[in-house]
Amino acid sequence: MAELIPTQINWQVPTNSGAHHTNCFASTEFIIRRGQKFDFTLYFNRAPQAGESLAFVAETGPAPSESYHTMNVFALSNALDGGAWSAVQRSSDANCINFSMCSPSSAAIGRYKLSLRVTCGNQMATRLLGKFVLLFNPWCSGDLVHMANEPERQEYVLNENGIIFVGNANYIEARGWYYGQFQENILRLCLHLLDMSLYHRQDPAGDASRRRDPRYVGRIVSSMVNGNDQDNGVLEGKWSEEFGHHENPSRWDGSVAILRKWAQDNYRPVQYGQCWVFAGVAGTVLRCLGIPTRLVTNFNSAHDSDSNLSIDKYYDPSGKSLKMGQDSVWDYHVWNESWFVRRDLGGAYSGWQVIDATPQERSQGIFQCGPASVLAVKQGDVKLNYDTAFVYTEVNADINRWVVQSNGKRTKAYCDTSSIGRALSTKAVGSNHRVDVTNNYKFPEGSAEERSVYQKACAQLSGSSAAARNASPSDAAASELISHPELFGKFKLAQPPVLGKDINLILTLSNLSTSPKSVTVNLSVSSVLYTRRAVREILKEAITLSLGSKEEKHLPLRITYAHYGNSLTDDKKLLVTALCDVLGGVKLLVEKAITLESPSLSITVPPKVFANAPATVEISYANPLPEPVKDCVLLVTLMGQAVKINVADLAPGERSKIYFEFTPRCTGAMQLHVDFSCSKFHHVKSFVLMDVASAGPV
Repeated sequence: MAELIPTQINWQVPTNSGAHHTNCFASTEFIIRRGQKFDFTLYFNRAPQAGESLAFVAETGPAPSESYHTMNVFALSNALDGGAWSAVQRSSDANCINFSMCSPSSAAIGRYKLSLRVTCGNQMATRLLGKFVLLFNPWCSGDLVHMANEPERQEYVLNENGIIFVGNANYIEARGWYYGQFQENILRLCLHLLDMSLYHRQDPAGDASRRRDPRYVGRIVSSMVNGNDQDNGVLEGKWSEEFGHHENPSRWDGSVAILRKWAQDNYRPVQYGQCWVFAGVAGTVLRCLGIPTRLVTNFNSAHDSDSNLSIDKYYDPSGKSLKMGQDSVWDYHVWNESWFVRRDLGGAYSGWQVIDATPQERSQGIFQCGPASVLAVKQGDVKLNYDTAFVYTEVNADINRWVVQSNGKRTKAYCDTSSIGRALSTKAVGSNHRVDVTNNYKFPEGSAEERSVYQKACAQLSGSSAAARNASPSDAAASELISHPELFGKFKLAQPPVLGKDINLILTLSNLSTSPKSVTVNLSVSSVLYTRRAVREILKEAITLSLGSKEEKHLPLRITYAHYGNSLTDDKKLLVTALCDVLGGVKLLVEKAITLESPSLSITVPPKVFANAPATVEISYANPLPEPVKDCVLLVTLMGQAVKINVADLAPGERSKIYFEFTPRCTGAMQLHVDFSCSKFHHVKSFVLMDVASAGPV
């Protein structure tokens, strides 16, 4: 009798991909999720006979091994077993058999080979049936990434359109981001990214086995989205005002173009990215692999370089910021939260986990960060894996401001315990609204719980000399004095700051004591990056005034367009400081970060948009400056595809508009991005979300 040979496999793709929520992938590969049944049909050269037994072999990784659980041999059984690889025969007809198969909910994700093993007597033959991709499964209750709420699964796994919040805590802007995790070749690139990691190169077989754990995969993604440790990471970061012939990070509005450029450039890092770009790309990779993920923005985000849970900032006697130390406070910082169980922490710290792909500090010798449990951050359990102390400081550090005299002597001018970690923001489920998640990370500022947790975190880190200094008696005494100040100051904007207009500020100074005071105010204004690194000083002046007992005075400060017009970076940010010096040694430093509102860029879409039918949008843009601008360019992007449109120069204050026609090729939610640049400012952005219907009007 002829050998029994499988001749064809029918993966029943439409049925399986619908059931596994993988029908969005623009891929010819068979893609399923772990821990869930899938059906297929095998065709043979003849009908199987008595005495012939069938078994399957599922294997993944470069060196499949049963000991590593990357090679699994299993015979047909009577029922599917959710805890192991299993298969059952459903029905047969002549030369074809219908099977159901299930992987365990703990199987390693990745690309698999499926083979059939036919045994007859002492003869055994194994033949390859085909290949498939296995992903994490938030719909499976046994999977570590299981998420019970369907609207949340739709948002955090299946939604390709996102929003990133930027600006500052008092002026929060929404910026569209296209994840595009289901677009052509993106899944292939995400799997290739895992294969190019240092983890994989050092231990290929072990790496493939450890891909069962979303904690491990998330850590790899955080290390591979940046290119700081190897030549093949996805993005190179640059925080400056000059980017040469490479892409300004503000240019990007989605991950698809970045990942494809990475592949086109032979997997060399794409130049350049900043925090929201790293987070956007990491969000794409994590969602693509099936890990529920969202982007979170932390306003007034601390970077504590010496692990003492405080940010030390230095100024000269005139109030100018000095480039001393490595601590910094960014206007905002964007990272990812991914949802999964933390068995390594006993399960108590499951749920949202911070994964940060922006290269700031090395962790275990590599630029990677997380996963750090959000709940552990809130509880101040800073010794828990991974990088919990670093994330805790980002949202909860104290700020110490020091004045440095010409002889090097440092005097503490201020201690701020409440400014760091404000308005933590993420996109709402099912809408474009902003949701404040600050309470997930910490107790209310100034509350007994918040201070208690801070002291707990300091105590846990007290093994380091830096942390011990943080709790030293001299510091405690200084903080006590500062908590009962004799002088109070605050900047307030007279009206919202708008690009092209003068900025009017009022500095309020209050003498809280009964003793009169003579105060010298040294004002300094600098253009800064969103990391608050000063680029250039644009205004400097000194004022002396007298404050009587319990007296309050208001000092106006005008920053004209002539002052800042030629000094702004693309971040459109200024930093204003006032160092107030009272005869006799009392010092107060008042600081305000200002983000200039960009010129309005509006997009008007038709009431109805249909697939495969032309649609026209109106794009209105303006020059807010008191001088003309030239080299005006609009960049319109839809689903990762960009169209560059050169438009006419604009006179001072002039508004113009164009009409842009496009034809959407698929149904569902679709983001359209518009980016406006000219000779005087770059990358003013807007976006609109459209719901593309399946058929045109009758």
